[in-house]
Amino acid sequence: MKQPFDIDPASAATATGADPLKADGASFGKLADLAARAAEETSRLTNLEPILRIPVTVQVLLGSATMPVADLMKLGRGAVIPLDHRVGEPVEVVVNGRIVARGAVVVVEDENSRFGVSLTEIVGGAAGDPDA
Repeated sequence: MKQPFDIDPASAATATGADPLKADGASFGKLADLAARAAEETSRLTNLEPILRIPVTVQVLLGSATMPVADLMKLGRGAVIPLDHRVGEPVEVVVNGRIVARGAVVVVEDENSRFGVSLTEIVGGAAGDPDA
């Protein structure tokens, strides 16, 4: 039970126009502790290092073809399967089964004449669309 001479520091500070945080050093210490814990939690949540190490499968789709099993069985060494993409058309870059970009096929000269993809378009999905 409050005695007539007990004063609530927050109401006293408000009544006098003073800042309640400056009126009591203990309150400031609690606020500093709370801020330190909030900063620590934010740092923990924004630490993306474990996520950045997750391996993903990246594929470049040059094209596709549909044929009956009988034609597939006739294929031999040197056979050519025409694809649905034409020379010069952008190829699709797929990450874990989802198209994320389009680009042009390039030859990486310094890598023993290997192929690479020069990205020309980043494909972004609509927010909340699980298939995008």
